[in-house]
Amino acid sequence: MFIKKNDKVKVISGKYKGTEGTVLQAMPKEDRVIVQGVNIVKKHQKPSNENPTGGIVEVEAPIHVSNVMLIDPSNNEPTRVGFKVEDGKKVRVSKKTGETL
Repeated sequence: MFIKKNDKVKVISGKYKGTEGTVLQAMPKEDRVIVQGVNIVKKHQKPSNENPTGGIVEVEAPIHVSNVMLIDPSNNEPTRVGFKVEDGKKVRVSKKTGETL
């Protein structure tokens, strides 16, 4: 998967199309990511030690990785990602600018 935690991404399809946010969690086995401020759902919580009152809490739900695009830090535009081997290590490369991410 080409998206990692703390990457800045832009949503390219769905209800939240056009919004940008950072990846809070990446789930490579399910091909899903949780993006800050995207796909907000209401979750009913029972009272617990952390939340003694319980109630309805708004949390980010995962979205499919194909619905987001990585933002190139050099020009702040969404870009596709390629891979290149440099010094025996596999690194991510921006397809737009050719720079290492």
